[in-house]
This record gives sequence, structure tokens and C-alpha cells, in this order.
Amino acid sequence: MTKGSPPSDIGVPDSQHGGFIAMLPMPLRPYARLARFDRPIGWWLLFWPCAWGVLLAGGEERWGLLLWLLVGSVAMRGAGCVYNDIVDADLDRSVARTAARPIASGQVSKEAAWTWLGVLCIVGLVVLVQLRWQAQVMALGSIALVAAYPFMKRITWWPQAWLGLVFTWGCLVGWIEIRTDHLEALAALYAGSIVWCMGYDTIYALQDREDDALVGIRSAALRLGSRVRAGITAFYALALAFWALAFWAMRPDWVALVALVPVALHLGFQALTLDPDDGDNALYRFRSNRDAGIVMALACWVVGNAGVM
Repeated sequence: MTKGSPPSDIGVPDSQHGGFIAMLPMPLRPYARLARFDRPIGWWLLFWPCAWGVLLAGGEERWGLLLWLLVGSVAMRGAGCVYNDIVDADLDRSVARTAARPIASGQVSKEAAWTWLGVLCIVGLVVLVQLRWQAQVMALGSIALVAAYPFMKRITWWPQAWLGLVFTWGCLVGWIEIRTDHLEALAALYAGSIVWCMGYDTIYALQDREDDALVGIRSAALRLGSRVRAGITAFYALALAFWALAFWAMRPDWVALVALVPVALHLGFQALTLDPDDGDNALYRFRSNRDAGIVMALACWVVGNAGVM
């Protein structure tokens, strides 16, 4: 979008499914974009930790639960984006990649955005009541973290760490829905998921380094500077180490760790081929974490199906 041109009705430059948006009636398009329905990568990244928790805990037969968690991920990722855009409207207008967002560009008022946020939260509530009470309490425990996240980029160089706490909370919910023991395995799974999120969101933040520096937004991508590739590699290595601990806690057998080899190869490819100065390169590697999530889910299924019960 060039300066002064009207915002697109079907998406922004990194939209994946602008065609879907174009199929909607014109008045609904800004709301679909506001919830990032044109960019499904976000809900996949929110959903996969949920699936890991279920599968590593031994819930491989709970396909209905996984479907509900996917619906919840779509709704709550959308709600989180709406809330984030309400808070960040002024900042978004100052960044080229986000200036076309519906609130920042004036297509959706903040009042209408709050209403849309409420609708998405109702969908999330429908999903919540499908869970047993222990998992419901765990899910509600994330609300304060979610509410604080948009402000983290203003006060810390590591907002990716806070996002990790928020965006991988689903592994706690999925696990507690299945079982409440072996919490040492759950803690290691969650810790690994957090640093995995720090890695991929640092890759995502590479696209905005210049604009972020100009408007005062902080990020790990800026803080790491010329060492950003080494930092991302360290995040991914630490994630694998924590996941190995989680697998070992469920099945203390070296064979179980073999299940992590495909995940390690995938994350290693991202880190080794990342070009921090190429936005398209970074965006592709960020999005490839959807596939990393699938591979990790298969690993959790293998270990959880044969692990300690």
C-alpha cells in the first residue's frame, strides 16, 4: 500500500487468504481481517500446543476435544488480535505493515471492535464449557496475561517471552483436561513451548525492525541485533532440550527421544537458512512453524501413546 492509498478490502501484504475475504459481503470484510481470518497461521500456532498437551498426556482418542480446541483457537486468536488492535491503533498507524489494519485505517470504529470482541469471546465460552472444571480454571488463568500482552512491547525488549506465556498456554489446558499427574512433564512441555514461541516470533519481528525502532516499539529482534540468528538458534535448541525432558518424564527410554529428531531438523532448517535482512525469507520461515507444530504433535502422539499412564 502506497502512502495515501486506500486500505485494501481483502487483505494486507502478508495475507494468505485474501480470496476468502473477497467472498464475504463488503461490510463484513474489515471484521474478518480484524480477527485475522485471512491469516490462519496464528490460530495454528495457538492450537498446536493444545494438541501437544492432549497427545503427550495420552489423550490420543479425544478427537472431539481436539476439534473443540481448534475452534477455540480460531475464536480466541481472533479475539486477541481485536484487543491488540484496539490498544495499538495509534502505533499501527505509524508502521507500514500495520497501517492498513481495520481500526488503524478507520474502517472499523473502536466501539464496533469491542462488540466484535465480545462475539468472539462468546464462541470461546462455548468451547470452555465443553471442558471439565479443572481445565476451565486453567484456561481462565490466562486472561490477565492476555490483557497485559499488548503493553509489553512498550516496557520490555522481550515481549516475545510474554507472548510465549500466552500463546502456548493451551498445552496446560489440554493436559489438565486429560490428567492431573506427571506435572514435571507438563512443566517441561510448557517451558519448551514458550521458548519455541520466542524463536518464531523473533523471526516474525524481523519484518518490522526499522519501523519499530522509529516509533519506539521494543522486540527481541531489535535487542539481539546482529546476533539475531544465533539468538533464534538458541531459543530453538532450548525448546528441544525442554521437550526432551518432557518426553523422558513420560517414557524414560532413549528411543522416545528419537521422536524429536524430525522436529529438530525442521527447526534447524529454519535457523540455518534464515536471512534476517530478507522480509520474505523471514515470513516463510515464520509460517513454516505450522508444519513444525504438526511434526511435534506426531512426536507427542507417539510418546504419549506408549508413555507412563
